[in-house]
Amino acid sequence: MTLRPPNPAPSTMSVATVSLAALPLRRPMLPRATLALLAAGLLAGCGSAPQHDRSGLAIPQNRLLKEDRGANGGATPLESNGVNAFLWRGALDTLSFMPFASADAVAGVILTDWYTPPATKDERFKITCFILSRSLRSDALRVSVFRQAYEDNQWVDTPVAANTVSDITARILTRARQLRTDSGQH
Repeated sequence: MTLRPPNPAPSTMSVATVSLAALPLRRPMLPRATLALLAAGLLAGCGSAPQHDRSGLAIPQNRLLKEDRGANGGATPLESNGVNAFLWRGALDTLSFMPFASADAVAGVILTDWYTPPATKDERFKITCFILSRSLRSDALRVSVFRQAYEDNQWVDTPVAANTVSDITARILTRARQLRTDSGQH
């Protein structure tokens, strides 16, 4: 049973009372070939379809398997990443009197912030240390020291003493060898 509203008088009926739902809709039809090409293009853009196991579940794809750095819980994180662990620890221990701006164990880079020695207030130092290899050798370490002096109300770059870089490098190597000996590795 359908209920209809009472018919209005013919004089009050207007075009506005015609419902749009009563009008037939015309949708533009694309040819089936065009739809098939469109669907194929969309699927091709998504990559290869995942493979499924017997139960119908998708088999996980480990695309980052070659980038995985290991799941050993960090037992020897520095040795597996190309940086000598003893040099890294020796550099950290030797430079620990200065504030660190950043230290990246994976890349083997230590950057200190400016340090003003307590005895002199008109000079400050900054050190960068790069560990370049897995071997415990002097050429696996590159140290740069920057010095600034306070002159005329501004910091001016000045050269460091000739033996400063070699002294810091020697201290880092000595500490690294001590750490290797303490660990039982020779």
